[in-house]
Amino acid sequence: MQFTLNGNKNTYDGEQNLTLLAYLREIAGIISPKDGCSCQAACGCCTVEMNGKAVLSCVTKMKDVANGNVVTIEGIGDYKQRVFAEAFVEKGGCQCGFCIPGIVMRAKVLLDHNPSPTRADVVQALQMHLCRCTGYHKIVEAILYAAEALRAGREILPKEASGKIGTRHPKYQAHQVVLGQQPYLRDMKMPGMLYGALKFSDHPRAKVIEIDMSKAERMPGVKRVFIAKDIPGDRYTGLLVSDWPVIVAAGETTHYVGDVLAGVVAESENEARAAVAQIAVEYEVLEPVTDVFEAMKDSAPTLHPNGNVLEVCHMTRGDAEQTLAASVYVVHGVYETPLIEHAFLEAECCIVRPWLDPGKEGGIEVFSQSQGVYEEQRFLAKILGLPLDKVRVRQVATGGGFGGKEDLSVQGHAALFAYHLKTPVKVMLTRDESIRMHPKRHPAWMDYTLGCDKEGKLTALKAVIVGDTGAYASVGAKVLERSACHATGAYNVPVVDVVSKTVYTNNLPAGAMRGFGVPQVIFAMEGAVDELCARGGFDRWQFRYDNALKDGDMVPSGQILKSGVGVRDTLLAVKDIFAKAKHAGIACGIKNTGIGNGVPDWGKVKIEVVAGPHVIIHHGWTEMGQGVHTIAIQVLCEETGIAPDLVEVLVDTAAGAPSGMTTASRATSILGNAIIDTCKQFKQDLAGKKLDELVGKVYTGEWVCNWTTKHGTHAKEEVTHYSYSYATQVAVLDDNGKLDTFYGAHDAGRIFNPNLFESQIEGAIHMGIGYALSEELPLDKGVPKSTKMRSLGILRARDMPKMVIFGVEVPDRHGPYGAKGVGEVGLVPVAAAVANAYSLFDQKRYYKLPLKRGK
Repeated sequence: MQFTLNGNKNTYDGEQNLTLLAYLREIAGIISPKDGCSCQAACGCCTVEMNGKAVLSCVTKMKDVANGNVVTIEGIGDYKQRVFAEAFVEKGGCQCGFCIPGIVMRAKVLLDHNPSPTRADVVQALQMHLCRCTGYHKIVEAILYAAEALRAGREILPKEASGKIGTRHPKYQAHQVVLGQQPYLRDMKMPGMLYGALKFSDHPRAKVIEIDMSKAERMPGVKRVFIAKDIPGDRYTGLLVSDWPVIVAAGETTHYVGDVLAGVVAESENEARAAVAQIAVEYEVLEPVTDVFEAMKDSAPTLHPNGNVLEVCHMTRGDAEQTLAASVYVVHGVYETPLIEHAFLEAECCIVRPWLDPGKEGGIEVFSQSQGVYEEQRFLAKILGLPLDKVRVRQVATGGGFGGKEDLSVQGHAALFAYHLKTPVKVMLTRDESIRMHPKRHPAWMDYTLGCDKEGKLTALKAVIVGDTGAYASVGAKVLERSACHATGAYNVPVVDVVSKTVYTNNLPAGAMRGFGVPQVIFAMEGAVDELCARGGFDRWQFRYDNALKDGDMVPSGQILKSGVGVRDTLLAVKDIFAKAKHAGIACGIKNTGIGNGVPDWGKVKIEVVAGPHVIIHHGWTEMGQGVHTIAIQVLCEETGIAPDLVEVLVDTAAGAPSGMTTASRATSILGNAIIDTCKQFKQDLAGKKLDELVGKVYTGEWVCNWTTKHGTHAKEEVTHYSYSYATQVAVLDDNGKLDTFYGAHDAGRIFNPNLFESQIEGAIHMGIGYALSEELPLDKGVPKSTKMRSLGILRARDMPKMVIFGVEVPDRHGPYGAKGVGEVGLVPVAAAVANAYSLFDQKRYYKLPLKRGK
């Protein structure tokens, strides 16, 4: 069989049902087409051109390629590569970038056939593509911009970049990402590399009687089958509670269908998976506990040694029942939100190899996509029983995270396999396995009673919040703690009685996801606020403005907000828009920056001047699309005036620049402050010497917040978080009830990079609208009803309304240059604004997400 690939004649005489994607990646060595859905034809990441049409290479068989002409990004020519790369970079159309090469190929084919497309044409062309980061708008703008340049036959010249704060500095390494040339873990290969696959539990709750590996061990290509007894160190792991076994042992009881019972390592991934299918497990199947209220009963089976209630958090101030009884208007409602899948486009993968450097024999090198390499280093050292300095973790480009890559997934297994076999091992999850295994957004049940006086001033909130943390703790207790702390939303409520309960079940685990327990309670609080406005005849904007938090007000944890409270500023930014809209919902949001609650937030930085001259920033934060590496460069350039093209950013535990997990919207503030600290001596040296005279110099610095207090410790002054961000959002419907335009006003303290700021907010709005209208991951007795990406309800480009973003800057006293985190607050009020819009339009209150209109 012959065909043309990027202008070259190729001959193929292999398996006819092999997918074109597998051929391109595994045989031709072309990495620009990505695998985001494991051949479900759902994500579009694998799109290439064949015979003048855009096709999904994951479902195109090689037998259909015969005599065809296949083109990937590598073959579109230097000119078009430059145009598409510059268009996406300038317009901010690339975040994590995993989906972008496929989108570029779709755009190339579109523009070949239609050089002057309308916005609607571009949106329609993108219907086969998913992007979890951008919200699609900047992608559409980039394609239209590229079309304009291609029609004129001109270049898109790079804008001059100073790297200074406040500029639209190009995203770090974005050109390579757009063209598919920045390798993700799935793109990487090493000499002698083997492949691992995992055997998952067939039941959410079952006692494992016996694991028979005999057939698997005899399968072709198999090197070894691993079970629990092969773990030399601590078999249990967990971000806060070590309750999660890396491998469940025979004689133990499984907790969910993502539990791993065994692993196989073979010469190829297909051989490893074929062998896994031959592992026979004998179970005593037990009835799973899948309802949080049943789990809390005394009669329920005990799922973990300390009981089924992981934690109860109680925040109280004043007498809520008495205050509510005296309130003029009181509303009550029970609100529910669903289990949600992160759906990052790059599923979990890890490569581990023996560490062969002198003095590191017996150690391991880990190539990771996690959200915290230093935390991962600590966990893997415990699992293998190694000293910390025998585990090196290198951060590789990460194709999205959103909190879903905080917990260990396959890293422990890859480390175990490589440690024993003394050779590189790659372990990858399929999309189905990813959905089955990693923690999700907590489903929540919220009983809210809210009151106000006759003037419309809030008086008291009484709330009970129950969150299903699933099989393991993950960070569930902290998620529900955040729910309690943010239960009053962005409003001053003088009297509160809030209880949150974190409950174990046999459902999929729930852990960190963008918003971290706050979108749930904002949905409830904002619904109750709208109900009070209806009850008392209050103007919905004015009611919110009158009750909005301001400097000197207190949140439920007892913390007094000292400065930088920007809620009212965001409300003012959308006041006229909301007043003029015929059908609109409005909601305000608040979100903490940093972990806080008595846990230090910290990070170190090392800046190295090397030959060139060339400057390397070493830090510990994960770049997963949000732009943290770009922020690092901009702060350095702002402080020193160094040209940004001289700067490189690396994340590698060998550098000794540790930080915590990339979570809680804190990377910008901690990293920014740490770089400012590191640059103090650097600036002094630059004042008297040229950069090339400083080659060999190393500068270190850090920023530590160690003054927060844990709620309930009766500290003299409660400071549960060092910073908060604020937002107001408005969802406008047309006369037919279609979501037409979404407005977002967000207080970022200081906007470092407008492209990154807008992209983060637009992507968050996309995720939030999906949360409101379509997204959920339903389970049947603890088992996902579907593990297909198409069933998750993720919005496509055609589903998105117009978006208008307003940047508000009320400086934070602890943020670098006044900056606040924006990665999460952009999502926090979205579902509430959408739900309020439809509740008014349909003249019925919606208490459950996603909204089931007409049902």
